[in-house]
Amino acid sequence: MATKELKTDSLAEMKDKYIGEVGTQERDEYEYELRMDVLGKMIKTARQGRNLTQEELGRLVGVQKAQISKLESSANSATIDTILKVFKALKAEINFNVKLEDKFIKLG
Repeated sequence: MATKELKTDSLAEMKDKYIGEVGTQERDEYEYELRMDVLGKMIKTARQGRNLTQEELGRLVGVQKAQISKLESSANSATIDTILKVFKALKAEINFNVKLEDKFIKLG
């Protein structure tokens, strides 16, 4: 009995095929949403690490519990200002890196 070899694709190949190649609008939107989802999970983890409820964190930031909930489920509707306020209220450090071509920009 002959065995059939399975063809496997890398994750990058699958993303290129089903989402779009790097640099396309579809791929950029996917990558952005993925980053915002990760950011939301970081906020939730930090909040839980501080033993705060969403309502308590909302009070510290000056927003409603519902906004914290939305932020944790997906941060793509939040402003940078709100995100910075949340991390400040959590006493957590956040760093942003800006990469221009192949070089990171340092603020100075």
